[in-house]
Amino acid sequence: MFPVSALLTSVALLLAGNGLLSTLLAVRGRAEGFSDGLIGLIMSGYFVGFFLGTFLAPPLVARIGHIRSFAFFAALAACTALIYPLAVLPAAWLVLRVVTGVALVGLCTVIEGWLNAQAAPAYRSRIFAAYMTVSLLALASGQLMLDLQPPGSFVLFSVAAILMSLAAMPITATRLAQPMMLPAARAQVGRALRAAPTAAVGSLLAGLVLGAFWGMSPVFAEHRGMDRAGVGIFMALAIAAGALTQFPVGRLSDLGDRRTTLAAVAAVGAVAAGVILLPVGDGHLLLMAFAAFAGLAFTLYPLCVAHLLDRLPQQELMSGCSALLLLNGVGAAIGPALAGGLMAWFGPDALPVLFLLAMLLLALLAGGRRLLRARHLLNPARFHPMLRTTPTVLELLPEIPDAPNEGSTS
Repeated sequence: MFPVSALLTSVALLLAGNGLLSTLLAVRGRAEGFSDGLIGLIMSGYFVGFFLGTFLAPPLVARIGHIRSFAFFAALAACTALIYPLAVLPAAWLVLRVVTGVALVGLCTVIEGWLNAQAAPAYRSRIFAAYMTVSLLALASGQLMLDLQPPGSFVLFSVAAILMSLAAMPITATRLAQPMMLPAARAQVGRALRAAPTAAVGSLLAGLVLGAFWGMSPVFAEHRGMDRAGVGIFMALAIAAGALTQFPVGRLSDLGDRRTTLAAVAAVGAVAAGVILLPVGDGHLLLMAFAAFAGLAFTLYPLCVAHLLDRLPQQELMSGCSALLLLNGVGAAIGPALAGGLMAWFGPDALPVLFLLAMLLLALLAGGRRLLRARHLLNPARFHPMLRTTPTVLELLPEIPDAPNEGSTS
């Protein structure tokens, strides 16, 4: 049996490198004189690539296998990381961000497919939770490397490339047979929208908020006067808060109507975004307010998934979750470009204003639907902490009946 620990090691290395690279590009872009609007557009390229990769990566994995696909995408991601400092041009960086997104979704497809193949039904939920926890912690740790060298040097781009290359070693070293790639369930956006409008619209808004967070938060931190080390700590604390809040919020949502929890989380998140707007400089209040906001924002997408799981019959769960993933990806692709454009026009405080408005809209939607429609559960589910990733990982959710195993590795 292929050790799950090796897969999780690959995840940790891969996402630590990617987390470092994402924040580094925002900081380096500012140092190169790129406008906020331009940085936002460049950062949207990653999510466009991630979206495109969900369609491009699976056929390649099915054709050449998991191990060679992982080596291919790891080499692509590492090479791309090394090209950024060689071609410091907005157009080049935009293309490179799209390529990076495609490479990362290809790597995640391989890892998640193999995790799914190794997950016995009794351990699916546990493996899913471990995967998401390692992912969040790795993303947070990557931020702390930002202060190793000035962003104008080649070193940090090399560190990101090294981590992405090292991620290939645990997987390419195995001699075990590879799992087969099975077709993913087709996303049914219309069905998801009819069954759970709050979940569908909430996924779109959650993607917009987190896309703007990943792309433009380092820029906002620099505008607030933080140095390089401060930006890294700022981002790491926000991501760590996202890891810590998912469990208590999830348990609370399991006790009643998830729309109530979603409305409350969005409302408190809007308040936290309002506190960020206060003229508090780069002090502890700003860090706490941003961490509180991020901690709540990270729970939006898994709350939407859990709400949809409650509302669909079992045979439609996989296609419904794929629809939410699609909507979330669209929102994430829009978020950085929209936030960057607003920041260019109205200043850096446009970012927390965007957060506030999106959260307020979601709170009104969830609260209004809660008042208009009684709770009706077709398939009672549990909350699962998660990040938006590929459709393959959704098969690890224990609520998905007879999740297609991608083949034996024996």
